[in-house]
Amino acid sequence: MRLSQYLISTSKEAPKEAECLSHQLMIRAGLIRRFASGIYSYLPLGYRVLSKISSIIREEMNRAGTYEMLLPLVQPAELWRKSGRWNTYGEELLRFKDRRKGEFVLGPTHEEIITQLVKQEVDSYKKLPLTLYQIQIKFRDEKRPRGGVIRAREFLMKDAYSFCRDKEELSSVYEEIRKAYERIFSRLNLNYKLVEADTGPIGGERSEEFIALADSGEDKIALCERCGYVAKMEKAEYALREKEEGELKEVEEVHTPDIRNVEELSQFLGCDARNILKTLFYQTDEGIIAALIRGNHQINEEKLQKLLKTRTLKLAGEELVKEKLGVEVGFVGPLGLDKCKLIADNEVMRGRNFVAGANKKDTHLLNVNPGRDFKPTMVGDIRLPVEGDRCIRCGGRIALRRGIEVGHLFQLGEKYSRDLEATFLDEKGRKRYFVMGCYGIGVSRLPAVIIEQNHDERGIIWPREIAPFEAVVIPAVEQTLKLSEKIYFSLKDAGVEVLLDDRDLSTGMKFADSDLIGIPFKIIIGNTFLREGKVEIKDRRGKNIKKVEEENVPRALKELLRDAK
Repeated sequence: MRLSQYLISTSKEAPKEAECLSHQLMIRAGLIRRFASGIYSYLPLGYRVLSKISSIIREEMNRAGTYEMLLPLVQPAELWRKSGRWNTYGEELLRFKDRRKGEFVLGPTHEEIITQLVKQEVDSYKKLPLTLYQIQIKFRDEKRPRGGVIRAREFLMKDAYSFCRDKEELSSVYEEIRKAYERIFSRLNLNYKLVEADTGPIGGERSEEFIALADSGEDKIALCERCGYVAKMEKAEYALREKEEGELKEVEEVHTPDIRNVEELSQFLGCDARNILKTLFYQTDEGIIAALIRGNHQINEEKLQKLLKTRTLKLAGEELVKEKLGVEVGFVGPLGLDKCKLIADNEVMRGRNFVAGANKKDTHLLNVNPGRDFKPTMVGDIRLPVEGDRCIRCGGRIALRRGIEVGHLFQLGEKYSRDLEATFLDEKGRKRYFVMGCYGIGVSRLPAVIIEQNHDERGIIWPREIAPFEAVVIPAVEQTLKLSEKIYFSLKDAGVEVLLDDRDLSTGMKFADSDLIGIPFKIIIGNTFLREGKVEIKDRRGKNIKKVEEENVPRALKELLRDAK
């Protein structure tokens, strides 16, 4: 491929809206272009990377005994009503009507439609287990798309769905898919963690995520530095701290003018945030509830929702709280809060002599104690972990790390098969519900995630297997143009994916573009050849230079490619 004829458009600067490094490099290297918020086109170089990633996924999914297919992006609303997700999925689900007033959605995921299809096609246990997958466009109307293709509204996803006779069979299939994912992410040279996760809006009984470690990631994981226990923040467990001892002091009222948050209160009173009680109000199926945590903690809404067994959980606004409870938000505390349920975190019950709101303007209370001064309706783990918590398994120190979700595994059980009445006949001729699993990989976010872990000050450093091209031939001086063409064709004949940079640009600009795009090897025919008769092969990752005779370039490069990561 001659670069003079190729659609390549590199730039020195990235647009201001490109905040994370991978987004900047993908735009600068000419891999993607933005058309609207969260909607991108892949240019030829970017699409080659995407295609190679898709090929690796296909190879490993096929090796795991699954079958590729293609489902429609547009799905009937009727199926989503049957599953109950028409009402629960939220505004990310894009709904529309056709000219006949029929209601449809743009698929953000495909559990409903694959269940309906298998219901129609499979009626006997003899065809089970069955796992089908697709690599297809999805659309989720994200409120805040970010990171370029990391969190886009339109994206490419590999989603697989397994149908089994029972939980034991599902567990076996689940393990095979997990092994396939491990092979995929290893081939992509990703540094990742497999973590326990919440089932979220997809539902089900068990869930794990593959999280690629990246400082720019929006996901946080809790990781034990001793035993390696790891989980998503929302799912993480930790050992309770020792119960605090000491005298229970008498409650005192203190004037706190315009002090409305934990940070201000901590500074005003000169106390640690962990000794302050923080009260948050939520709307639930049964009305407003109050959640009570320590001031240095954050609420874990997923655990709170499970504890309450409520389908609705939404922060209540100040006006609603005033209207329903008659309390002043910013000065709220648990004493006398008898118009709603009070849910306290475990750590609240292990402390003493807290600072809390007095439920009247510009006033707080000192020496508030659980049990003596207030009794919660419920007590449970409703907070997120913090750095320095102790591991539930070994007592080691918990550290928090950032990452990006690249894969997700779910054991769905019978949720969707029951909702859509999808059954098969077992060995005894009895009707049984399919036991299902689903397994996703965010294909179009993978190039960005890989860049987050593989880059330097000059640009992208692609793993060899997914680089858009394996090598670029660069004639560094005019006298070597013809020889460069000869070497270029010899490499093509040897099966190397190679570019010839025959553009009318300076050698420095050609080198800079090659490094920015992330081509693994540069074949440089310049002054070294004129002086020594040697061609230079330069490694993008290791920066090593190998000098070889012209006729040995294909063999030498093939050896380097074979050993490259």
